[in-house]
Amino acid sequence: MIDALMTAGQLGLQNLLTPAVLFFILGMTAGIARSDLALPEASVKTFALYLMLCIGFKGGVEAARAGLSPDFLRAGLAGLGLSLTFPILAFALLRRVGKLDRATAAATAAAFGSVSVVTFAAGSDFLKAQGVPFGGYMAAVLALMEAPAILTGLLLARAKGSASGFGSVLREVLLGGPALVLAGSFLVGALTGERGLAKLDLFVNPLFQGVLCLFLLEMGVTAARSLGLGARLPAPLLALGVLLPLTGATLGLGAARLAGLGAGDATLLTLLAASASYIAVPAAMRLAVPQAQPAIYLSLALGVAFPFNLILGIPLYRAAAAAVTGAPPP
Repeated sequence: MIDALMTAGQLGLQNLLTPAVLFFILGMTAGIARSDLALPEASVKTFALYLMLCIGFKGGVEAARAGLSPDFLRAGLAGLGLSLTFPILAFALLRRVGKLDRATAAATAAAFGSVSVVTFAAGSDFLKAQGVPFGGYMAAVLALMEAPAILTGLLLARAKGSASGFGSVLREVLLGGPALVLAGSFLVGALTGERGLAKLDLFVNPLFQGVLCLFLLEMGVTAARSLGLGARLPAPLLALGVLLPLTGATLGLGAARLAGLGAGDATLLTLLAASASYIAVPAAMRLAVPQAQPAIYLSLALGVAFPFNLILGIPLYRAAAAAVTGAPPP
């Protein structure tokens, strides 16, 4: 246990000294200091779509290399199961411990059951820096896990008639820009393979790190401001912003072990299960569950869970996945 904690601490220090995480911390510092640092909203949306396109396309190319492998199928089924069921557990904790109303608890549970593309990008980059191999098809698992949690959250909210416009939000989830770019670019990468990568290599590889740093700089500012709003939330509710990622990570790690995934895939599945959506879910819940309080689910997802996963969670999940899968210590 002590060795595992020391390993996680060493990985955490290495993670802190990567450019992407340091730019996020710089953004948080600026936000806390109430700096006027801000990127244009149109640029932030463009960067987000760019990151999704790169992740999806490169994942599609890797999936084409691997084919419809058993590991892909097992990881996909595990991810779907986690995304569908974890919001139920999160909802119960948010209702009992957080004392939230049904609508807000359902929206928050959906956020924590869904996934964060940027957290996935940071985790993938961390594994590459560590020389840990993982399947490119994990980008497809990411895409599979986004929508089911939202649907589960809507069902939880609808249990007492607190949601409306189910058909409209379903269309938003499946045809909204982020989901469409992620799934569509994966399909393009899978169809074009190495030939397509040769044409887009400069766009999706060397430029990726710079755009990720810019995006995380803005996310740091936004997270600090959200955390400022969250400071007015009760302590038990703020604690859930860390407890829910750790619970999701534990379930993700167990699912990865049952699926027989390797250390790299297990780390990413664990990270996906621990991450929380602060883009797709808030957009969907504003439309379908207007009674839910955005200040709560956005503060917990972006102001608490996102910094925790980015700074501490990634190395912790990497060390845990190595221990559970029997891989050589990092």
